[in-house]
Order: sequence, then C-alpha cells, then structure tokens
Amino acid sequence: MPERGPTTPPSSAAAAVSTASSTASSTPPAPSPAPSTPAARRTGLLVTFILGGLSALPPLSMDMYLPALPEVTTALSSPAATIQLTLTACLAGMALGQLVIGPMSDKWGRKRPLLIGMIAYVLATAVCALAPTAGLLIAFRLIQGLAGAAAIVIARAMVRDLYDGVEMARFFSTLMLISGVAPIVAPLIGGQVLRFSDWRGVFLVLTGVGALLTVVMWRGLGETLPPERRHTGGVGAALRTMRGLLADRVFAGYMLAGGFAFATLFAYISASPFVIQEIYGASPQTFSLLFGLNSVGLIAAGQINGKLLVGRVSLDKVLAGGLAVITVASVALLLMSTGAFGRVGLVPISAGLFVLMSAMGVVLPNTNALALTRTPHAAGSASALLGTSSFLVGAVASPLVGIAGEDTAVPMAVVQLVCALLSVACFAAMCRPWRQAEVAAPKAP
Repeated sequence: MPERGPTTPPSSAAAAVSTASSTASSTPPAPSPAPSTPAARRTGLLVTFILGGLSALPPLSMDMYLPALPEVTTALSSPAATIQLTLTACLAGMALGQLVIGPMSDKWGRKRPLLIGMIAYVLATAVCALAPTAGLLIAFRLIQGLAGAAAIVIARAMVRDLYDGVEMARFFSTLMLISGVAPIVAPLIGGQVLRFSDWRGVFLVLTGVGALLTVVMWRGLGETLPPERRHTGGVGAALRTMRGLLADRVFAGYMLAGGFAFATLFAYISASPFVIQEIYGASPQTFSLLFGLNSVGLIAAGQINGKLLVGRVSLDKVLAGGLAVITVASVALLLMSTGAFGRVGLVPISAGLFVLMSAMGVVLPNTNALALTRTPHAAGSASALLGTSSFLVGAVASPLVGIAGEDTAVPMAVVQLVCALLSVACFAAMCRPWRQAEVAAPKAP
C-alpha cells in the first residue's frame, strides 16, 4: 500500500463545507480508515444536491443526446459508427481530463479547478450546437468531455474528504439517488426537445443546464480540502502518487472491476438507441421511457444498497452479488440476441437490460467506496484513476458494439458479457476479498 501523507481530522473537511451548508462539530484526530461519525460529518442539503448534480453531468451529457443519434447520422450524412464516435470522444475526454484535474485538486484545492472546468464545459457544449460536420462535432465533444471531467473527479474526491468506510458507501448511494435522476429525465428531455427542434437543440439545453450548475456551485459550494492537507509537489510528485496507488494490488483490483462493469453499462448506453429504435422499432419517446425505467431500477438498487445492505453485509459480499447479477443478465441478453430462444420481442430484451442496469446501482458505489477507503492521502489522484479507467474502457467498448452494423444486437451482448467476466476476474484475482478482511468496511454497531 502506498505511503500516506499528512492528514487532518475528517471534521476539518466538513468545516470547510460549512460555509455553504451546515456547521460541523470538531472531533479528535483518528487514524484512517476509521469508523465514521455521521453527526460530525453531515453535509448540508444544498451541498449534497450540488455534489449530486456534478455527478449527474456525465449521464446528462451522454443520455440527453441518445435519442438524437439516428437523426444526427442523417443530418450530418455520416454512418452510425462515425456518429457513435461522438460518444466515444466525450467519454475519452472525461477519462483523460480526470488524470490532470484530479492531481490538480490535491494540490490547489477542489473548488478552483472545478470552477474552471465547468466554465470550459459550458463554452464547449455551446459550440457543439453549432458544429456543421461530424468531424467538428467529434472534436468539440472531446473538449466537452475534457472540461466536464472536473465535475466527476472532484465530486468523488470531495466525498472522500468528508467520509470514510460505511458512511462513504452510504453517501455514494445517496448521490446515486440524485444523479440517477439524470438518466431518467435526460432522454425524456432529449426526446421532447426533438419534437420541437433538431439535435442541435439538445446541446443548447445542455448548455443551459451546465451554466445553471456552474452558478449554483460557485455560490453554494465551499472548499473541502484545507491547505494543510494539500500536496505541494509538481507533476513528478503526482505521477509518483499515481504509481504508488497502482502498485496497491487491492486498489487496482477494485479500480479495474469498476471500470469493466462501467464498460458493460456503456455498451448498453452506446448501442441501445439503435437496438431499441432501429431493430425493435420503438419511437424516440418509447426509447426514452424504457431508458428512464432502467434508470429507476439503478436508483432503487442503489438505495437498497445504501439503506439496507451497507453496514449489515460486507461491501465485498454485496459487490460480488452485484457482479454475479450483471454476468447472468449479460448471458441472457446474448442468448436472446443470437436467437437461442427463438425470435424475441422488445419486452424480453428490455427486461434483460433492466436487470443489468439495476445491478449497477450496487456495483458502482461499492467499487468506489472500497477503493477510496484505501486512499485518504490522495483522494484526488485516486478519484482520477478510478474515473479514467472506467471512461477509457467504456470508450473502447463504445465503437465495438457497432462493428456488425445496425441490424443486430449480438455485438452489444458480446461486449457486455466479456466486460462482465473481466470485472469478475479482476475482483476475484486481485482483491481476493476472502483474504482481505482488513479492507472490508466496518459493520455498523
């Protein structure tokens, strides 16, 4: 495990937030990880919603645009595989941006890099609405992703500033309740925007959402990383910190397990507009409703995780169960898409996707919590590695789902199953939860 730098009591981070939320009481220093003290660390409702909104930026940027993908292929006279690269570019930008912004936030604090990134995101999104060609749209989606990475990586690091162990897992589940609304409303909004405008209108709405979130964040979010906890090194120190994190086999195992699970999710996000609309004949509005229903499943599973499972069952056991469900759902989708059960309609395919999406509500918060529990000394860098691995693997999975054209769902199902199996393999071989009792989150009294 990498060597830890100087730390301060968790209440110091909470006190930094209190300028925008509630007052945090002081607690004596304690080694980390340690059992959390919710009363001392409770954030205000406004801060919780801001962090949830920042976490919702990726699904907003992706999912609001999904119903418009078939229209964009026609409007820009480009094949589906090329237009899917607009998703890949945004995803790759979010992955690479986190590698830069995460260490920056460890050195300069969380708020300043976040504000700069959000302003750049708004400008890039506005330019996307004006792009005349697929090439330019791909380029500006890359810039949009690079800028939007600040919201993802810093929101996750702020949670680590404030919480440990079980409480961190619970707070991640709370954020999923908030940010999980985005996949529900985003395609619905996108589908409705297409009733009155073309695909460019979707980016104009995203510009407005980003601007509103930037203003609220600037006015209502305080700093969570006090100066005494910041790193003073430059690029070399940041690289050494990341190298040390990657040398931690258990941290790397959780990182890869979460990354491959996210790729399973993103294979669905990238392929479902064509699978649901082109193969099964659903309208953009029907697709939006189905996508929203799947997101409801993800939110419900996240709340079951946070309210019922965390603190009663070890995080490793809950994570293992979630990965098993994802794998079974992927096998079922592959069998249905290859015709093993005969010709199936929209309902069975939608049911399989619903189960897969719901299981993500258990897998994603727990991989984040288990990994970040090991890294209180470098939350920004650790958050960057977690996000980058997920988004890079997702960016690779995105074009693979379209390699056989738009008339079959088999590539989507194959990519999902391969990624699910890789996630299980990384969890079992690297994390070795049956031999790593010291990394399991403490149970609630």
